[in-house]
Amino acid sequence: MKKYKCDVLVVGGGLGGVSAALKATSLGATVMMTEETGWIGGQLTTQAVSCLDEHPIIETFGGTANYYDMRNRVRQYYRTTYKLSEKAKNEKLFNPGASGKRICFEPKVGVKVLNDMVKRYITSGQLEIYYHTVANKVIRTSNLIKSVELLNTETNKRTLVSPKYVIDATELGDLLPLAHIPYRTGVESFAETREPSAPDQAIPMANQGFTFPFAVEWCPGENHTIPKPPLYNEIRKHYPFTFNGLKMFKKARFNSSFWEYRRIVAAENFNDPRIKRDISLINWISNDYHTETIIDQPKDTVDHHLYRAKQLSLSFLYWLQTEAPRDEGGYGYPELKLRPDIVGTSDGLSHYPYIRESRRIKSLSMIKEQDIVSNFNNGISRSRYLYDSVGLGTYLYIDIHPCSHTKERKGSGQTIRPFQLPMGALLTSEITNFIAGSKNIGTTHITNGTCRLHPIEWTIGEAAGCLAAYCIKHNKSPMDVYETKSLLKEYQLVLLKTGVPLFWYIDLPLEHENFIAVQYLTLEGILTPSANDLYFYPNKPLTDKELDHWIRANRRIRFSPNHLAHLKEKANHLNRGQFAQYLYTFLLEKKKL
Repeated sequence: MKKYKCDVLVVGGGLGGVSAALKATSLGATVMMTEETGWIGGQLTTQAVSCLDEHPIIETFGGTANYYDMRNRVRQYYRTTYKLSEKAKNEKLFNPGASGKRICFEPKVGVKVLNDMVKRYITSGQLEIYYHTVANKVIRTSNLIKSVELLNTETNKRTLVSPKYVIDATELGDLLPLAHIPYRTGVESFAETREPSAPDQAIPMANQGFTFPFAVEWCPGENHTIPKPPLYNEIRKHYPFTFNGLKMFKKARFNSSFWEYRRIVAAENFNDPRIKRDISLINWISNDYHTETIIDQPKDTVDHHLYRAKQLSLSFLYWLQTEAPRDEGGYGYPELKLRPDIVGTSDGLSHYPYIRESRRIKSLSMIKEQDIVSNFNNGISRSRYLYDSVGLGTYLYIDIHPCSHTKERKGSGQTIRPFQLPMGALLTSEITNFIAGSKNIGTTHITNGTCRLHPIEWTIGEAAGCLAAYCIKHNKSPMDVYETKSLLKEYQLVLLKTGVPLFWYIDLPLEHENFIAVQYLTLEGILTPSANDLYFYPNKPLTDKELDHWIRANRRIRFSPNHLAHLKEKANHLNRGQFAQYLYTFLLEKKKL
């Protein structure tokens, strides 16, 4: 067995894993990352959900610099690889799929983009990626992971890695049972979380359904009907196939159709002989497999349900081709052509199932329903303030898909307030060198329904990668950072300087000259945000009341009369953003931050 050492071992090459590896390597750490399949990227690529689930203002605020870089690279790939239509050329926020999402693209393009993003660190020797590899065994002391045994599932070769820090970015939180870290699964009870929507009894086996998405091309006048899947008749008894109120091609609710909702290539966007037809991803409630969970089950049980989940997706395709009601009358759309090349597999289904719910660590702090749901945060524009913020999240609502072992989806559909991600949700008191880096953070079953989405998983990974690199550089533990205010603020400042927003001010994007100053002073409690909206209003003049609060915040910062006079004089000539910048610089120089 080969033995290696590294600064950070990232187990799992999904969105959280890739973003963690990018952040840690950019801050000087050496990283080894594993990936179960032959592609990195998780829900963006191997799970074929390349129609990004994002919040309405993502184009201007709420994502990290690296997340925006990924989205920009996708757009640039299509601009440079294909000849666009005149309309598409002029669209600043070009969406290759012209879909119901803000950006949709082919999974194979997503993996190319991510490979390009990590290439420089592989070339420099800072990053190694072990494909077709899983964690097989964890060796730990009472509170430290000493090493992790990796297994190549194609060759059966084993590798022993001794890292300084371990980030679990697997899709199902696989390191938690291996390292004997306490975790939760499924639905918690009211007694556990005090969430208003939680049931009286916990249902640990009630996990959200998973899905094998697939891509199909629209080929008018052609017949591409697949053979009838062996389990089709059985599956039809238990899974009602439907467009869920939509028409196939006619626009309806959301100003979209079933076809457009997750269209990844819109022929209208291209004037290129290589792209003549529309291509759409099928990831729908009809092919969500919720018969049984695959968490904490024997391998043969998992394999059985993975097979049936694939049969479900193929059966839904067959139904679309043969029985689905046509917009103009009649049944079946045989013109739908399965495109295995788009998702990179021989059977046309995603490499890996789209996982909505993971094991979740019993963390230092937990994100609960009452923290983020609008009904419990009346009169304010954001969720409750978190001093240990390591990133931001929001979505339209809590989205809980049908679950195994229960017919109820309690808490689903509730609107939420934009929220902060607490550092405590990434950590456990059990092990000092372990950090959660994906959907396995300390959410509940209910709040996982909004924390599992693309930009949030990416942000979680960045926070984890940054924390590991920071701890290595300063010879501190994550618990040291969490419990020591000066270290926490220093770590948060690294996040801000590397493009990770920590507070919701939507009129101060990452590139704004006052972004870091305003974000940091707000986290310090010096700046008081408006309760009515998500704006800072950097161009407005300061009121005397605001100025008095800013320079006397919490009575913690004490100024001499000369300092007070100087700051008040400055305030007469600067707007809110400029004065925040000046105050930030002034306090740093005076060592009051």
